[in-house]
Amino acid sequence: MAMSSATSTPRIPLAGVLRLGRPSDIWFKPALSVVAAVAPPNLTLLALDRLDLAMYTMAGSLCALYAHNRPYAARARALAWVVLGMLGGLAVALVTASLTTNAVALVTVGALLAAVQKALCDATRIGPPGNVVLTFISSASLFAPQTLGQVPGHLALGLAAGAWAWLVAMAPGLVRPHGPERRATAHALNAAAAYAEAHRTGDGRAPVAAAAVHAARQSLLSAGARTAPRRALEQLVVRAEIALAAPADTDPARLRGWARDLRGAGPVPHAGAPVADAELTSRRTLLWRRLGPLTPIAVRTALGCALAGYASLALGIGRPYWALVTAAALYQANMALTWSRGVQRVVGNLVGVLLFAAVVPLAHLGPAALVLCCLAFNFGAEALMGRNYWLGSICVTPMALLITEFAGFQEPGRLITERVVDTLVGALVGFAAAVAVTNRRAGHRVEHALTAVERARERVARLLAEPHTAPGALESARSDLTAALVELRATADAAAGEWWQRTRPEERVVLAEQTGHRTLAATAGQARRSEPTTEDVRQ
Repeated sequence: MAMSSATSTPRIPLAGVLRLGRPSDIWFKPALSVVAAVAPPNLTLLALDRLDLAMYTMAGSLCALYAHNRPYAARARALAWVVLGMLGGLAVALVTASLTTNAVALVTVGALLAAVQKALCDATRIGPPGNVVLTFISSASLFAPQTLGQVPGHLALGLAAGAWAWLVAMAPGLVRPHGPERRATAHALNAAAAYAEAHRTGDGRAPVAAAAVHAARQSLLSAGARTAPRRALEQLVVRAEIALAAPADTDPARLRGWARDLRGAGPVPHAGAPVADAELTSRRTLLWRRLGPLTPIAVRTALGCALAGYASLALGIGRPYWALVTAAALYQANMALTWSRGVQRVVGNLVGVLLFAAVVPLAHLGPAALVLCCLAFNFGAEALMGRNYWLGSICVTPMALLITEFAGFQEPGRLITERVVDTLVGALVGFAAAVAVTNRRAGHRVEHALTAVERARERVARLLAEPHTAPGALESARSDLTAALVELRATADAAAGEWWQRTRPEERVVLAEQTGHRTLAATAGQARRSEPTTEDVRQ
């Protein structure tokens, strides 16, 4: 079925945009980590009566927000790159600020930085909070008075705070070194159990379960040395894969029991299903291959941030970077998600300025009270952000306003007015830029994803037909097919919410998913033959 030349528009969501979700299993980890990373540098500057330097230490401290779902070996690498990326953006901003005070030039540089940060964060799949924190720091630094001679010292402060944030984020690994992999595996087991339970009704949870199993496998691949606990976790992931392929032969209660055991600090439960001796392999997609499809979103970010900053300047607002950051925070994988994020951002910021108005008398009691209030809002933002973006923004907004007062207390009414105006300007102009810059290639990426699924499915089918197939080869092919199905669903969902697309091949996507999962189910027999007993699989 060829794609039609007709166009379709996404359904802009209205209901559910502000609905609260369940908190993350580890909501307290980023919340506590950011407090532990921010408090020592800020309290040290408070003791030295140099809170005016807090913006530079905050650049490094806020890196502690990243990579909490990654195994510690992968987290160490990811956080090092985040710190370097943060310092790179900060360096460009500080050097630019020292060379010019032209507001239009500063906004232009900020918009270009925001686009680069958005593209790199999406391409590397660093995860929440993504590019927003990086853009906030670099954009604010553009409008801080600066000389070239001060830049090295300010970057050194950011580097020192970043090193401390790295240590804070890695510290839990001393107590529970396999915690992230255990959580990912438990999530895969629960998702597979839910799919097995819902299989009789055919409610279509296979894509969700496949994504969870694939995420668990990728987590184990990035976990470093293949230790005994990791081997045991691999056995459990294989169990989840078998449940996904053969739900009728699966006992969901057994899967959920293993998932519960993984939540604690006890030994990893033994699944009794050996894994092939061959090391699980991962094919890393080159960064430049991921950057190509992100070009329209990067262009949206650059254009939207620049226009939002220019509009703020035209209105005479003293901090145009607030409008720029608002625009940068909007852009998601497609138009529908961008719209939702815009509504959440506006609601959260408007409620947040009311909260700021309520706490500002307390914060103005002295510098110590100001620092403590900022720490409280740091904790609240990360504790609530997982439930819905607007709820976390209620704490982010007063925190950002209080940070501007580290150099000296300011008139609250003016801060509130400027923040409200910049929020509305950034949201409106940013969304208009998203509408103007269409992503017409989203449909082509669906075609490529369909081709990848078909090739992966054909490889699995060919291996199944061979009389003597190495277990490692079939396992690798199964993994590739699962990854292709996950990518197809993500690509199709992104295209479904994009603006002015050619008619999407929805029937082909559904058929490819059904055929792919049937092929995965056909591999269940091969997986069973590597296990001790059939009865054990059914349990």
